[in-house]
Amino acid sequence: MSRIGKKPVELPSGVTATVSGQTIEVKGPKGSRSFTATDDVTLSVEDNVVKIDPRGMSKRARQQWGMSRTMVANLVEGVTNGFKKELEIQGVGYRAQMQGNTLKLNLGYSHDVDFVAPDGVTITAPKQTEIVVEGIDQQQVGEVAAKIRDWRRPEPYKGKGIRYKGEFIFRKEGKKK
Repeated sequence: MSRIGKKPVELPSGVTATVSGQTIEVKGPKGSRSFTATDDVTLSVEDNVVKIDPRGMSKRARQQWGMSRTMVANLVEGVTNGFKKELEIQGVGYRAQMQGNTLKLNLGYSHDVDFVAPDGVTITAPKQTEIVVEGIDQQQVGEVAAKIRDWRRPEPYKGKGIRYKGEFIFRKEGKKK
């Protein structure tokens, strides 16, 4: 039995969910998102609670049960609070700034890196060494943050680069004589 799948997803005030077939659409103050579940689970909405039940007890049905419940919970979280990833830039001369919809990064290359924010994601740079990625889709927010981080990953000797806020970088000792 799935411990995650057994828990119903509660809808906070201001959030509505409608089920049509295997597709659930969740609308909230930040926007609207939908998820299409596989045929192995059944979706139902009763009294501001979304319940997910497996159709049978096959291994695949049990796998989809927990995953579907988590996906619906992420939809509800996204349309109420949204998701946020914070990045820090460390290194002499490394900086970031927003120009319209484009994030301009100075990362020690011979050229500036221009990163255009995709639809549904907002990027802000409150300081020159901080980047905040926000949106209602958890997967898209994480992917955009990872793409920004890939421009200059933190290196293990001096720790220079773009890192997630609070990320620990294992430091190596330099060469000895």
